[in-house]
Amino acid sequence: MNLQGKKVLVVGLARTGAATVRFLAQRGARVKGSEVKSAEELKTLPETLRGLNVEWEFGGHTLTFFLDAELIVVSPGVPLSLPVLKKARDQGIPVISEVELAFRFLRRPVIAITGTNGKTTTTTLIGEMLRAGGQQAFVGGNIGKPLIQFAAGDQGEKWAVVELSSYQLEGIETFRPAVAILLNLTEDHLDRYPSFQAYGEAKGRVFENQGKEDYAVLNADDARTFSFAHRVESQVLLFSRERAVPAGCFLDRGWILFQGPEGRRERYALDRVKIRGTHNLENLMAAIAASRVSGCPPEALQKVMEEFEGLEHRLEWVREIDGVQFFNDSKGTNVGAVVKSLMSFREPIWLIAGGRDKEGDYGPLKDLLREKVKGMALIGEARERMFGALGNETQTVKADSLEEAVEWAWARAKPGEVILLSPACSSFDMFENYQERGRRFKEIVNGLKKRSLPEAEWKGKAL
Repeated sequence: MNLQGKKVLVVGLARTGAATVRFLAQRGARVKGSEVKSAEELKTLPETLRGLNVEWEFGGHTLTFFLDAELIVVSPGVPLSLPVLKKARDQGIPVISEVELAFRFLRRPVIAITGTNGKTTTTTLIGEMLRAGGQQAFVGGNIGKPLIQFAAGDQGEKWAVVELSSYQLEGIETFRPAVAILLNLTEDHLDRYPSFQAYGEAKGRVFENQGKEDYAVLNADDARTFSFAHRVESQVLLFSRERAVPAGCFLDRGWILFQGPEGRRERYALDRVKIRGTHNLENLMAAIAASRVSGCPPEALQKVMEEFEGLEHRLEWVREIDGVQFFNDSKGTNVGAVVKSLMSFREPIWLIAGGRDKEGDYGPLKDLLREKVKGMALIGEARERMFGALGNETQTVKADSLEEAVEWAWARAKPGEVILLSPACSSFDMFENYQERGRRFKEIVNGLKKRSLPEAEWKGKAL
């Protein structure tokens, strides 16, 4: 792709957008940048892009600025439904994602991971497995470093292991991963997509350019995900907790069995695995399937399985106080994630949920709340709608802050029980992101003191 002298507009100037601007400028493009935030809100932008000959637009998007471009590259958070982007497309101006631009400059094969939940854990696992097997891997995309940053470097690693959101996949044209994984599909981002079907189709685009020598790794237990097995051109590898599969991974009495496309079986022990939860078994199976067809030896996979301790904010153990366990699952930003987190515990749970509503259906939580949750504290903008949908399923209160929610649960939890932050919502009403929310939860928990009052007294204390 020849960028010399080409007028290219980058829309969205956060981390990925800034890296894209630098990439384009270094290749001789005539770069423009458009950002809905003001220059003051983007405090680090002038410093990171100092010295580049770029025409800027801050505080909104103007049509004349867009129509002057020959190519438009959108950052992950920018919806392709923006009116200015639609009008640009109507004028014949190509609109692509940063991932698509990066792919056109890659010299290394890609392993792409998408799905509603588990993407970051699976992406990290695959990167660790490849490295343990002696294959250097770039790990990034929707986590860590943008793919365009890898494309800009010497590409010394053998693989690019990339987490992809539905937003990033909306803007692809030629993007073709050697291995593509779709972990699961549950309702999410319905504040951006017109329907669950549209959201699922955006995820499924990860397979659309694959050929017969590529691999599609799919969850056989998720009907919506499994439906792609009959639509892809690539070789299908399945993973399942519930049944044996012809090629891929499945559970068998404390082991994960991998059966390759040629029919050979391998066994991976689970008795020393540190991460908990049924969803992490699925993540492990997907990672094993992808890593094996990428040439990673079995012993490297087993080593990583036993050493991997999980990621921050993803069903992360925080502390035990007076026999009560605290878990931070701030990354549980949709209903499907919370369902899997609740299923991971046998202990009675005190749940803290809420945040910015994504307009999904809270119904799938009802049975689990009745079965597993002794009480629930709701916070944030979504608390009223969540209370209306779920408040009758267990003891439920509406709290004004995360601190108040933790104190309420802590005043009632008994030894042997769990206090779990798993919001089912985004964090943007009260926090900068889910990481800040999770860190604040841990600060609150680590500030709690052991209870000195007798049980008869503290059991009844409330805010």
